[in-house]
Amino acid sequence: MKEKQQRYETLVHAFHGDIYRYAYWLTRDPTIAEDVVQETFLRAWRSLDALKDEKSAKSWLITIVRRENARRFERKQLDLADIDDVSVSDDAFHAAPKDESDELRVLIARLPMDYREPLLLQLLFGYSGEEIAEQLSLNKNTVMTRLFRARNQLKDMLAQESSQQRGRQNG
Repeated sequence: MKEKQQRYETLVHAFHGDIYRYAYWLTRDPTIAEDVVQETFLRAWRSLDALKDEKSAKSWLITIVRRENARRFERKQLDLADIDDVSVSDDAFHAAPKDESDELRVLIARLPMDYREPLLLQLLFGYSGEEIAEQLSLNKNTVMTRLFRARNQLKDMLAQESSQQRGRQNG
């Protein structure tokens, strides 16, 4: 039991920051991210014996984070309403960013999930195309294409935002 506890403490110490950062990117809420990380490490403790290769620990934990985040939505029971009776406005994507990092976060959030997830794995964790492909169960060429398209979409969105800013200042 003591050996398992030492392995676990080493795992938490080595990856807690990265796992929290990824959970925060997924949830965009520090409190929820903390809950997801806590659940992730609880599941990691329970399944620690299943981790045979220590080199794959980070990928293993990221998979658990992704699944925990998905479980969050499975458990949530939403009140149902007739869609014709409800007016919906999503200001999250249109809110004025406070600084450049907020602006970039908003733009990345606008990317389709197929492009956003590989980009975040590359930006936050520095994963290679092969590692991302393994993580998402995709072909490496598919991952590289999605990363290329994600970057191009971000460039286009930044250029559009920049031209809109210039228009507001001149108009």
